Amino acid sequence: MPESEYRARQVRAKTHEVFEYDHDDEKPGKPLHILIPGGLIALATLALIIFVAYQTWFEGNLAENIGTILVIILSPFYVGGVFLFSYGYELYNIPRALRLTAIIVFVTLAAVVIVAVLFFLMGNMKGGKSSSSKSGKSSSKSSSSSKPSASPKPSAKSGSNLGGIIGAAGAAANKSSSSNSSSGDGFSRSGGHVFIGGGGTRVETREVTKEVVKEVPKEPMPITCPFCSRSYIPVEHKFICPSCGAATPRELIEESQEPKE
Repeated sequence: MPESEYRARQVRAKTHEVFEYDHDDEKPGKPLHILIPGGLIALATLALIIFVAYQTWFEGNLAENIGTILVIILSPFYVGGVFLFSYGYELYNIPRALRLTAIIVFVTLAAVVIVAVLFFLMGNMKGGKSSSSKSGKSSSKSSSSSKPSASPKPSAKSGSNLGGIIGAAGAAANKSSSSNSSSGDGFSRSGGHVFIGGGGTRVETREVTKEVVKEVPKEPMPITCPFCSRSYIPVEHKFICPSCGAATPRELIEESQEPKE
């Protein structure tokens, strides 16, 4: 096998040499038939390794042990693809192909580690900024909510109507006291009132009716059920006959609640 005249870092000249060698029918072998498939295998396997590592150690979608096993399984395929690429690139020179394979694998591993560390640091920085912004917003909201609200200032219009409001309140108080103090059989009535306020004179007449309920005596009297002739006290049995379940008539309820003479 003829040895290459160029080093691996001389990419342009080396690539042209490999291309000329592959198209020369007098020389044995076809290096492009090894170089191209090996490069594709290496790139596809490296992409899968990066994807598995991202899903395992960054997103958390895969379990750590499963991700580690997948990376270990894919690594030999990546190394094999790199070796095939290097073997065709170095024109079937095995020592130089092994050295180039080691260099590519080492550089790739270092690049993957550097990118992973940078991604991890950027994720932590974004998380810290978002948490600090959230805490700042919450503190600003709490401070704004803790500020006392300004009390509305009284207007001149409310001051002018203050006398009318005071007069209405006094009339309502007198009306409620007179209705509470008066008693009768069924209803109590109150007459009209005149209100004089700061805004003018206003005459208002109202008629208030209030039903007065008689007080229940402390010891209600027993009554006799008109349906089953059972004697019972309506209040104690919720105005229902304990024997037949009939409702107590209203006149019997009043008779039971009449005070003893």
